[in-house]
Amino acid sequence: MASVELFTPDTPVKRQLELLAPAKNADYGIEAIRHGADAVYIGGPAFGARHNAGNSVADIARLTEFAHGYHAQVFVALNTILLDDELDKAQKLIWQLYEAGVDALIVQDMGVLQFDLPPIALHASTQTDNRSPEKTVFFEQVGFSQVVLARELNLAQIREIAASTKMKLEFFIHGALCVSYSGLCNLSHAYSNRSANRGECSQMCRLPCNLTTREGEVLAENKHLLSLKDNNQTDNLEALIDAGISSFKIEGRLKDITYLKNVTAHYRQQLDAIIAKRADLASISHGRCEFNFTPDPDKSFNRGKTDYFVNERTEAIEHFSSPKFIGEKVGRITQVGKAFIKIDTSESGKDIHFNNGDGLCFFVEHYETQRLSDDKLSGVRINRADGNTLYLTEVPKDLKVGVMMFRNFDHKFEAILNKDSASRKIAVDMQFFDTDDGVGLTIIDVHNISATATLVCDKSPANDQAKTAENLKKQLSKLGSSDFVLNKVNLLTQQMWFLPTSVVNELRRDAVSALMAVRLACYQRPERWMHDKSARFPQKALSFLSNVANENAKSFYHQHGVIQIEDTYEKNTVLHDAPLMVTKHCLRYSFNLCPKEVEGIKADPMFLEVGKDKLKLVFDCHKCEMMIVGSNQLVKQ
Repeated sequence: MASVELFTPDTPVKRQLELLAPAKNADYGIEAIRHGADAVYIGGPAFGARHNAGNSVADIARLTEFAHGYHAQVFVALNTILLDDELDKAQKLIWQLYEAGVDALIVQDMGVLQFDLPPIALHASTQTDNRSPEKTVFFEQVGFSQVVLARELNLAQIREIAASTKMKLEFFIHGALCVSYSGLCNLSHAYSNRSANRGECSQMCRLPCNLTTREGEVLAENKHLLSLKDNNQTDNLEALIDAGISSFKIEGRLKDITYLKNVTAHYRQQLDAIIAKRADLASISHGRCEFNFTPDPDKSFNRGKTDYFVNERTEAIEHFSSPKFIGEKVGRITQVGKAFIKIDTSESGKDIHFNNGDGLCFFVEHYETQRLSDDKLSGVRINRADGNTLYLTEVPKDLKVGVMMFRNFDHKFEAILNKDSASRKIAVDMQFFDTDDGVGLTIIDVHNISATATLVCDKSPANDQAKTAENLKKQLSKLGSSDFVLNKVNLLTQQMWFLPTSVVNELRRDAVSALMAVRLACYQRPERWMHDKSARFPQKALSFLSNVANENAKSFYHQHGVIQIEDTYEKNTVLHDAPLMVTKHCLRYSFNLCPKEVEGIKADPMFLEVGKDKLKLVFDCHKCEMMIVGSNQLVKQ
């Protein structure tokens, strides 16, 4: 057997960036890391804000072991509000997660800070509504080391927060946008008893609805008025870095594996390009990724794209036509036959190649009125593609010349992503040398982490020194499915010895195993920051919108200077009309009725009709916010 020596790393300090990807389960998390994630966030067996994305502690332990091999991190979303009878279970779970190797907890409920906690890092969830320097400073004071900022912030606001805190700032850069400020939506609970703060949002905001004025004028009919386009910050990454963001978060714990691989790979390439040109930046984890596909986020589920409010308020953040995946624009129909259509792809701006099995969709129109019908989006599947002539099983009657077509399923692209589509390797150098009674091999990775294995063996001079050296390098470079790829090897022995291939392979395997062990041994989990119990919360009174659901949380806020606390909306004690959602999305602005933009317009209330329900829209123009006001239907029943 080989003997092993371990050496510790010496890595220069740079500002470290983190690409944070979602994980539906442990296998998804492993793929996210293979495709470039520096960290993943995943739900545990309970108390996660995605009720249908829970995982066992054993599976999370398997994920952490894989992640730590690349010095990547695993965060567990324990970000629902907790009821009093859940506190003991939550505390036990936190200890189990810590023992499973989890790096941090993402927390909404401040009652957690009253637990007997292990020394695990705490991140303030986006559900804690992080929009101000005062609030982020408070979270730092009570022990949070990372904070998920509100999606609605602009660059100037991010810079102001960054200047006030030492915490790592996390920001959503891709995926679905909640129309409400996170944590300030009770619409789902009020109408379906499914609380967004408890991980069970019914997504009532994606339903079609009507918009009317106070006088009864119908401004929009059967439109998805609260449905937004999806977040895409590809063009703003460097600006976000300079504003103070260090953790770049992808939404999507319920999305499929091809979305996860494609979007993670896309942002890995984008961040790597920025890091490559800036000496002050580095990735927080180790390893370089190679992909056997070209990442393209337009090919994965999205509702169109917007950079939301990062560059101030802009037009067309909403997606009124449909909450479904429309896909990439491919072109207009130029000919319709009995079993085929022809498409002109020149408007797409891309080099479009169709595949057998592709899925296309289009919007159905009433051509007499040019109004979208109630059943707006329809789709077809390509049986056979012959260039831009596409043969379909059936040609719907609504497919006419001039209709714009979109591809929402690229069969070839999806097939690649459903197989092994990436590898992640850490570059190493090797030194092969003599020992008194045999030979040794030292492997040093690019982060200066190294390990040495030695082997006792007989040494006889090789007859052909040059050929032996060539064969030795070839054998040592066979790193196969390990985490490593060889950069260079230095042969430092007195001369080339005749060594059986089995001896060289054993030495290489032992050195690789040793390096993997030392890399894990020198990985250090982040520690929890100190809780300053004298810190003061920036508000003296908390309404139901602060989501205080248990006695622990009340005790926490009282301890930190809060005098008056209302129960969370989920307790069903709010009996009057109240804000069921607070949002920066403004329907007055969308319909060119903003008092700041149009002279003579007043910010009168409007009404939203969702099925048989009628909700009042109240506008706070000073804050540029819209409130959806209504009553708790559960109390009325």
